[in-house]
Amino acid sequence: MKRTTRLGLIASLFILGGILFTSTAAAAKCYFEEGVGYVCDAEPEQPIFVKADPFADSILPSQQYARLKDLSNVYTEPSMSSPIVRNVGDGFLFATIQGARENEGRLWYNINWGEWMRAEDLTLVEMSDFSGVEIHGPVERPFGWMVVDYWYSEEPGAEPPEDAVKLPRYTFIEVYDAVTDDQGWIWYNIGGGRWMRQTYVSLIDADPRPEEVGENEYWVEIDLYEQTFTAYEGDRMVYAGLVSSGLNRWPTHEGLFQVWERWTKTKMSGAEGKVDYYFIEDVPYTMYFDQDIALHGAFWHDRFGYKHSHGCVNMPPLDAEWVFKWSEGAPNDLWVYVHTSDPTHYFERFDAENDLVGP
Repeated sequence: MKRTTRLGLIASLFILGGILFTSTAAAAKCYFEEGVGYVCDAEPEQPIFVKADPFADSILPSQQYARLKDLSNVYTEPSMSSPIVRNVGDGFLFATIQGARENEGRLWYNINWGEWMRAEDLTLVEMSDFSGVEIHGPVERPFGWMVVDYWYSEEPGAEPPEDAVKLPRYTFIEVYDAVTDDQGWIWYNIGGGRWMRQTYVSLIDADPRPEEVGENEYWVEIDLYEQTFTAYEGDRMVYAGLVSSGLNRWPTHEGLFQVWERWTKTKMSGAEGKVDYYFIEDVPYTMYFDQDIALHGAFWHDRFGYKHSHGCVNMPPLDAEWVFKWSEGAPNDLWVYVHTSDPTHYFERFDAENDLVGP
């Protein structure tokens, strides 16, 4: 397939998915009104799904994180002849970089405002730039993201055609139908007769608020099956994205909770003396809701859409920031509803919609 054709097809998939991350105004709608004639709307239709604007007071652009190599030394000065403050030990260890200096023919990084490490003893971290979407209107159908790079199929259960486009991870999609193939896999119609198997996507569908949540209160739904989150104001969906909850060994507990403590950035550590020991400085936008379990930004990985944590709900840093700042103005302590959805509910949903539409 020619390159121009493939690029055009990718563009059409985004349009079929129903999302336009752009500030370009859409064409005005025109309609016929009796006694008046044709009338065109003065205000163009706005997109439902929109990337959030960056916060002017965000801490994220100024943060530079690094993973520390096991058994590395920390010095009082950027010099091998200076006293050793400590040895970091071994584990999952991260620090925030405060500055850098060259000395004695070697690059040094300043951590903790007065402690120094050799550049070869740490690895700078590139934070994920993925983020979810603000939702500016009623949501008509389930939506979500690709969580792997994969090709679409032209019918459920079929192999991708030779000229299929490989949709990259984090491609936004909407779902128009769901069926099961002969092997029991659920397949989703993502528009234009293109199908994607359930293992390649994470989806979001509107859910009713828990009875305990007031009609004007703020709450976040965490779906452990889909590895997604959705933010609501009462019954209105306002934001959605991907998460990484606890691995099976350290599961995130289901239930309805309330945020009881929040920090713009805080230290996290655990499993001292064990092989899974971790020490992470300046975890951004942390909201504790189930004892020491929190919603928080995770700068150390880009595995959103898959379980990956010690029990906390890891969020892309940009999404954690959005939820943190949005919920600061809530009329309540933020509710956090954690549950496991059943993907077969899509069959009932689409069957009902098809019955309403008719043949």
